[in-house]
Amino acid sequence: MKVRVVCYEGYRAEETPRSFTIGYRRLEVTSVLDRWRGQDHEYVKLTASDGNRYILRYDRTSDEWEIILMETPGCPPSSGGYDGRS
Repeated sequence: MKVRVVCYEGYRAEETPRSFTIGYRRLEVTSVLDRWRGQDHEYVKLTASDGNRYILRYDRTSDEWEIILMETPGCPPSSGGYDGRS
């Protein structure tokens, strides 16, 4: 699912996410848990203001972000089908 991400205004566009919007719902990033680079993508695992953990992927070629995984503590992780109703 593609999302709009607001990042720290550093020297690179894919710098640290500060918040992201799913539909009309804005979530603040409360902590960055991990980050890593793939061949064409940047990945960030974070905790958001709704208490859930997310993995966001930034495509450097298309300059787009998407949710790869959403995990609610105590529940099994879900991917790909997140509809914003949690």
